[in-house]
Amino acid sequence: MADHNDFGKTAEDLAVTHLQKNGYIILIRNFRFQKAEIDIIAEKDNLIIIVEVKARSTDIFMLPQEAVTKTKIKLLVSAANHFMEEFNKDQEVRFDIISVLADHKNNLTIEHITDAFEAFDAN
Repeated sequence: MADHNDFGKTAEDLAVTHLQKNGYIILIRNFRFQKAEIDIIAEKDNLIIIVEVKARSTDIFMLPQEAVTKTKIKLLVSAANHFMEEFNKDQEVRFDIISVLADHKNNLTIEHITDAFEAFDAN
């Protein structure tokens, strides 16, 4: 596996740990629907939380969360809709981003951006 894949897996594991420490229940990891993949689907306060994890080894070019494009949002919304239908969920959905950024010493900083975008942002 390539180093960037290892870093991405590490970032997702850190995100799960962060969420669990903050009272989130992890429902599914790496939920796939057509071309889309949701990194983490969690539940808290009767909300379904769709979490996109973005990791970068540097922020020279852009912050990790800036890599969530309108195309990515459309895919996430589509996959979230499918998840809600497939598992017969009727709760409100929130979209979060967890950004994992390494510094020059490979220390990792996690930023949890709640309610990062809404489904209509995909249009």
